[in-house]
Amino acid sequence: MVFSHPWLLWLLPLAILPLLLQRAHAKHYSWVNMLPADPLSDLVGLLLKALAVLTLVFIIIGLSAPHTKEQSVERIGVGAQIALVLDRSASMDDPFSGSTDATGNTTVGETKSVAAARLITEFVKSRQQDMFGMITFSNSAMYVLPLSENKKAIISAVQATSGNALFQTNIGSGLTSSAGLFNKIPDSGSRAVILVSDGAGRMDANTQQKIKDWFDRLHLSLYWIVLRQPDGLSIFDTTYKPVEDQPLPAEIELYEFFKTLKTPFKAYEAEDPKSLQLAMNDINNREKKPIKYFEKIPGRDYSNVCFVIAAIMISLLLSVKYLEVKTWH
Repeated sequence: MVFSHPWLLWLLPLAILPLLLQRAHAKHYSWVNMLPADPLSDLVGLLLKALAVLTLVFIIIGLSAPHTKEQSVERIGVGAQIALVLDRSASMDDPFSGSTDATGNTTVGETKSVAAARLITEFVKSRQQDMFGMITFSNSAMYVLPLSENKKAIISAVQATSGNALFQTNIGSGLTSSAGLFNKIPDSGSRAVILVSDGAGRMDANTQQKIKDWFDRLHLSLYWIVLRQPDGLSIFDTTYKPVEDQPLPAEIELYEFFKTLKTPFKAYEAEDPKSLQLAMNDINNREKKPIKYFEKIPGRDYSNVCFVIAAIMISLLLSVKYLEVKTWH
């Protein structure tokens, strides 16, 4: 048991005042030795004083706000520890392809960042027992949130990414920072990094090796959702051949690198919000492994209990006062 305002407990000695004070009309008679002894009345008087003492005790304890401590209980559930790595480059402000109705009018679709924020928010809300962390990246990584069970915080952070985007695409920095989120965090048994980008940047050999080592050591699965234009290059195009003496496009080069990871890897391509939704649904179905997690049980507040008990005692005292025979003069 702990108290929110323990300093109020210093008022507890005041509770003995009813034992020290006498009733106002107790001095009206100068000599009562001729009256017979009345043990029952003496006992009732003592009980009433004790009741008054307890009333003050419960009021003071109630004001000090007693409560039990928050507890963490280990549970077995279904979920994962998930790091969201979101692209904040300027191209994320480009809209998905629009739609054309029967009259030939074309409507512009959602921007990639808005659609991604909306669908990831729905994804987070559907995952009740997961821990989420978040990294964004453009020309460098930006640490947003550590792995946490605070769904409100992660949803607010995700929704903030639908605003104005920044500059370049440095995926290597984003992935190395995301791996750092899992460092010193107990492994729940299921860990994943969800990378959402509309392009790719080239990574040097040192960065690639660091990602390989960290993902292997920390047992991290990787899901890469590529947001691309319908006429853009597909990372799954096995027939693509680069121009002679030219390197592979950054997207395909990155895809080939991810396939060399020792941990599970899955890539998706999304050309519109619907295909992005399908990718998120597939990830949701894949990351449903048994995990150990700690459920926080808030402490119980006993202030109201103390006040209710004090109110009952005050009611008893008032009832006795009402039944008391008036002093005869």
